[in-house]
Amino acid sequence: MQGLTSQKALKQWLSEHTEKKSLLLKHSKTCPISMRAYNAVQAFTQEHSSVPIGVVVVQDSRPLSNHIAERFDILHESPQAIVFEQGKPIWHDSHFAITVETLQQQVL
Repeated sequence: MQGLTSQKALKQWLSEHTEKKSLLLKHSKTCPISMRAYNAVQAFTQEHSSVPIGVVVVQDSRPLSNHIAERFDILHESPQAIVFEQGKPIWHDSHFAITVETLQQQVL
């Protein structure tokens, strides 16, 4: 899991992972629901370590979080998982929908 804190870092991360699907998690470090989603992503990572995963902590990177919402026309939510393929979002969901099973269905 790679922390992303700037638009430049996001652009580089997306460009490095165009060969396969990648997962971006927008995470709130003060929300228990977000911690549950973060734990699901960690569990997913343990089983599928080859999947590129980026994490944006919304409290630390609010401008980047807002940029993602605007650039990809996805209403901001936290927690929020976004699956990218060839640099474009192909799926997103939030809150209790972020589970290991759902990530397996959407990312693999």
